[in-house]
Amino acid sequence: MLASNRQLPLFPLDSVLFPGMTLPLRIFEPRYHQMLADCLSSEPVFGVVLIKEGSEVGQPAVPYDVGTTARIIGVEKKTPDLIHITTVGEERFWLHRLLLNKPYLMGEVEPFPLADADAAENEVLAAQGRTLLAAYLELLSEAVGAKIQLQRPPEDPVKVAYLTAMLLQVTPSEKQRLLSIVHLPDLLREEASLLHDEGKTLSVMIQALKTRELPDDTDASFSKN
Repeated sequence: MLASNRQLPLFPLDSVLFPGMTLPLRIFEPRYHQMLADCLSSEPVFGVVLIKEGSEVGQPAVPYDVGTTARIIGVEKKTPDLIHITTVGEERFWLHRLLLNKPYLMGEVEPFPLADADAAENEVLAAQGRTLLAAYLELLSEAVGAKIQLQRPPEDPVKVAYLTAMLLQVTPSEKQRLLSIVHLPDLLREEASLLHDEGKTLSVMIQALKTRELPDDTDASFSKN
């Protein structure tokens, strides 16, 4: 559990990490070699933040204010300059300010858990979300031609919300908007709306694909009675 006003190493990326999500990373820049060494020598945790301005490589990027802690669960050294690590998202945080006292970005952060996580309406919203997510994944499977199926959807509303956010095929900025929503009921409602809209888009896409695959009947002959 994060302590308030904790200083945390930051890894700005072009993707959004959610709690419970596995994230593999390639470490090849010297500053992140140093960050990895510092994390492994103390607590193997850093913060992942979406880049608002700048890029992943080169000069320090400007990140969004809400990110997720990533715990290092695997390290594999490929070459002297390339290390593969596996991380898992743990908890949301709010970034108060950036610190430039290391070769890599540091941030002063505090925990940012979902509010109203025990609201009575969450169970109903989560049940609706599981149904919509299953339907969405069926459409996505058909659209991409690969089976995508949840073996055992979670029951806990918080886990439903974060799993849905992971699986939705939307832009990083849209995912960041979901990560930044304060209240759990609002997050579940917003995801239900996105699942509905994205499902309609997939249905149109699938129908268009099926139409293109129909046999060409332009050479068919017709007889008049």
